Amino acid sequence: MSTIPQVWQAQARAASAHRAEILQPFIQRLFLTDLIAIIIAMCTAHLLRFGADDPDVSTGQWLEQLQLSYLPLTIAWGVLWVLLLSAYHVYDPRYLGTGTEEYRNVLGATMLLFGGVAVLSYLVRLQVSRGYFLVALPVGMLLLLASHWLWRKWLSRRRRQGSFVASALIVGGSSTAAAIAREIASTPDAGLRVVGCCVANKVEGSNLEGTNVPVLGALDDCLKVADRLDVDTVVVTASRHLTPTRVRRISWGLETNRRHLALAPSLIDVAGPRIHMRPMANMSLVHVETPRFDGRTQLLKRAFDIVASGIGLVVLSPLFLMIAVCVKSQDGGPVFFKHTRVGRRGKHFRMWKFRSMRVNADTELKKLLEEQGKEDRPLFKIENDPRITRLGHFIRKTSIDELPQLVNVFKGDMSLVGPRPQVDAEVALYDRGAARRLNVRPGVTGLWQVSGRSDLDWEEAIRLDLYYVENWSFFGDLQILFRTFKAVMKSEGAY
Repeated sequence: MSTIPQVWQAQARAASAHRAEILQPFIQRLFLTDLIAIIIAMCTAHLLRFGADDPDVSTGQWLEQLQLSYLPLTIAWGVLWVLLLSAYHVYDPRYLGTGTEEYRNVLGATMLLFGGVAVLSYLVRLQVSRGYFLVALPVGMLLLLASHWLWRKWLSRRRRQGSFVASALIVGGSSTAAAIAREIASTPDAGLRVVGCCVANKVEGSNLEGTNVPVLGALDDCLKVADRLDVDTVVVTASRHLTPTRVRRISWGLETNRRHLALAPSLIDVAGPRIHMRPMANMSLVHVETPRFDGRTQLLKRAFDIVASGIGLVVLSPLFLMIAVCVKSQDGGPVFFKHTRVGRRGKHFRMWKFRSMRVNADTELKKLLEEQGKEDRPLFKIENDPRITRLGHFIRKTSIDELPQLVNVFKGDMSLVGPRPQVDAEVALYDRGAARRLNVRPGVTGLWQVSGRSDLDWEEAIRLDLYYVENWSFFGDLQILFRTFKAVMKSEGAY
């Protein structure tokens, strides 16, 4: 194997601190913040429950009412809370900065603590103040989640700048290695940077197709390259040249507790909850569950839609009235724009919006599409559309024009979160795979909304919609709703 160029070695060394080591300062700060959050929660519960109501009482009376006898229980409870967070892998580098597992672990540890205390107090007749209990739980949970969210935003920003990033070497077939490299590069929040690859049938010194990842050797050179670059992770991808024996030898050759072996199957756009490992004989099989749209999940999603849209219609009714008056007064035209869209299982429905264009704007569409060269494109959007009114620009930028779709959600035509609602001409372009997006109701918002909105091309929009359909979860819907508010505030991709 030829000598690795010095510039590649320097780049790899700069990003090669191993994950546990590189995140240690961050974990210490996160732990300290969580500790402060728990202290605040316990002290708040103690003071609100046992603090003196009369501010004029003497110091002795105040201390007596404060019930210092509860202080050991408060301290023990706080210590146990911290230990449970650690036991639930809240500070495990694998879960920090990306995915939902970190938040799930925080919630799991917290609920186990308070659930255990509730059961224990019942079994041994331990007299624990319910007011104390009902203050500490929500305050502590909210503070912990806020702490992790804020630190995650900080870590994400630093990782995009190149800090707190571990290095990876990809080993396998050139085409699959290129696909994995592109996926890793598209998610810098994961904290992994590909510094090179060892692949079959590829000239050393070249780059993987469509990437700037250099080829540093053949498959048999991977252990030497990993040692020389001191990488954190060796990612093995699919290749007919990588036999089980060969992969096992790579695993044996990695330094214990120093480097990680990651097996990347030829499968993307599949979320973690659908993937399960099952041991069989002397091997482990990766099972990927097929998407299920059973009655239980549909009922949960529909119940949330009804409650949330109903509350939204009531709370936002003054805003609806104000926008309706403004739209009507600008030119005397209709308040709402109604358009036929394709819903679940191909059923058509009328989607409602506040009108943001001048009257009879549809008659001008064909000419505008021809002028911008978009007459043959699906998922079209006219940039700098002259048909949009002055008020229309504002309600589009803020997505207020979409609010009447809450009526569609309440009726059952749409969901709060789902694939982008499309027209017949776009549905006609579906292949068998893309047609799966019709298995669920279209959404007022979705992955397309928080991933670029009008800036997305057709293929990317379909890919995001299919990812959502095949990996749906209630917690994921809540995340998308939260991200939607951020996207709307920044007006990302809205025109």
